[in-house]
Amino acid sequence: MDYSVIDRYIDRLIAETTPDAPVWNIENIRHGKPAGWNYIDGCMLTSLYSIYKLTGDKKYLEFINNFVDYYISDEGEILGYKLEDYNLDNLNEGRVLFDLYRETCKSKYLKAIGLLHRQLEEQPRTAAGNFWHKKIYPNQVWLDGLYMAQVFYTRYETELNRGKGYADIVKQFKTVYENMYDRDKKLYYHGWDYSATALWSDAQTGLSKSFWLRAIGWYTVGLIDTICYMDRSRPDLKAELITIFRRTIEGLEQYIDPAKHMFWQVVDQGGREGNYLEASGSAMLAYAMMKGARFGCVDKRFAKVGKSVFDGICDEYLTETDGKLNLGGICLMAGLGPEDKPHRNGTFEYYISELVVENDAKGTGPFVMAYTEVKRLIK
Repeated sequence: MDYSVIDRYIDRLIAETTPDAPVWNIENIRHGKPAGWNYIDGCMLTSLYSIYKLTGDKKYLEFINNFVDYYISDEGEILGYKLEDYNLDNLNEGRVLFDLYRETCKSKYLKAIGLLHRQLEEQPRTAAGNFWHKKIYPNQVWLDGLYMAQVFYTRYETELNRGKGYADIVKQFKTVYENMYDRDKKLYYHGWDYSATALWSDAQTGLSKSFWLRAIGWYTVGLIDTICYMDRSRPDLKAELITIFRRTIEGLEQYIDPAKHMFWQVVDQGGREGNYLEASGSAMLAYAMMKGARFGCVDKRFAKVGKSVFDGICDEYLTETDGKLNLGGICLMAGLGPEDKPHRNGTFEYYISELVVENDAKGTGPFVMAYTEVKRLIK
């Protein structure tokens, strides 16, 4: 495959985007939401910074700087952000603030980091010690949240707090592994309600019903990124995460579709009527496999396995219309509850019912991240 077409695709997304109207934020576009701080933009900005670091092309850094400056005031206030929501999703875009502060030395980025870290300090927790996913979801732990919060948390600890919170970070991952991982299926359930009272949760275990691909992708990418952002001060804690990551990757390999080299929307139900090969979660796992192999966290063969998944996405869902590349096969959104949305019940039927779109950053961001790993392999 001529991978240079992906560079053209990235350039198009940048060219068609303004900070107040990102072309990749399909949720905001469909619902007419005003511009505001959100994890979807964060997915894309993180990937663009990775491309910048790999290529040295300043156009990516300039774009990110201009984009984020629209949202961060000189006092470090964040447009559209409400600390009192205690929403872990809102921490994801904060990852790029560490990079921008290092690149520009603008104090407002450090102030914004402090504001987001204050949320972590105040975030409600389950009795087991894990952050609630959101204030509106009491006692609920979602796999998504481990990516949204723990990577930001780790960067803060490494760069600003001498790793004092590493034990807390690792404990939250371990608690998820111990309670949400099905050792027979070798897969993680999407959600866990510690109180076992949510409409979607099992009355005994508190677990949701199915294995949603992107949730597993969030968690797995959260693991490898956290591992790589930890410094060397606590090798024992890092080793614990590497063990969990290795088991996670090795367990997932069996679910790669042998013909298309991708993962299914409901991971263990490949070929079931209504199920489909999904791009965003497949891209996340491709990235995690390649990066994990590069850092020695899994066997080196997973570099080729991850690249084959990436190539599968390109073959299946990277298409051209009227001279424009598009990435399809992206589940727009999926969640669990709340009570006024009883259809979000964690069943197979629910996950396959959500809208499938093109070019949403929950897919394009991980796709570009995986592309950076492919470029390293090619080099």
